[in-house]
Amino acid sequence: MPERTEAPLHPHHPIEPSHPDSPDPLYWVTPRHLAGDDGALAERIGDTLTGLGWNMWPTSRNTLLYVSPDGLRGAEWILAAYPFELGGLPVAWQLSARPHAASALTEWNAYFTAGVPHEALADLLLALDACATPDTGFEGAESVLTALGARGWWRDRDRPGTTATDPGFSGSVSLEMLPPLIHDADPRDDLLGWQAWAEPVLGAPYLWCASFSASAPHELVAAFASSLAAPGPVPRRRLPEGAEDRLTVVHRS
Repeated sequence: MPERTEAPLHPHHPIEPSHPDSPDPLYWVTPRHLAGDDGALAERIGDTLTGLGWNMWPTSRNTLLYVSPDGLRGAEWILAAYPFELGGLPVAWQLSARPHAASALTEWNAYFTAGVPHEALADLLLALDACATPDTGFEGAESVLTALGARGWWRDRDRPGTTATDPGFSGSVSLEMLPPLIHDADPRDDLLGWQAWAEPVLGAPYLWCASFSASAPHELVAAFASSLAAPGPVPRRRLPEGAEDRLTVVHRS
């Protein structure tokens, strides 16, 4: 994610957004990566995790911690704690995984700001819940770019082995030097990790950002990227500020 000085629908996803009593019209919009989170990122992801059988506890930091039944994977809604920012936006969800139940340290972490499309994060969680010990080697990085290419995203001409961009140049997924505060089991400070972001207008504030630590399995990043670039329209009652002119309303009810 560049440094700034200024600040088809998955069958597991509900059809309706979580504003059933809202007077606002329901829009079906594309592209997904610019559709925002509909103001329902906490509820939608919480529902996904509950549906997967993960247990939830409120914490003393006013966060919500979800833990998988095997105790090896966690997801925490940390927006209220405001731990740090990515691209000038506060981090809202943190995902983590441990190699075994006795481990006190996480093997890898992933961080997502508010505004990230909840469908993409939910698909990542479904993939995380389904996998056991996916490969974390660098050679798997190609799977992320292949997943994006299959959805019509373009490889960067200057960095074809590490970066892909949507045809409208409003979203990117790239293997980059990690920003500060991204924790990983590997303590080296020169590691590369996947980062993703949406920038509706060049030079304008980011719509959302995501960062995966260096040991995050490439196949999980590929699941997130493939969902992020999925071509089907998604339902929204709130169109994200700054991205309205880049969205196509396929249907309005």
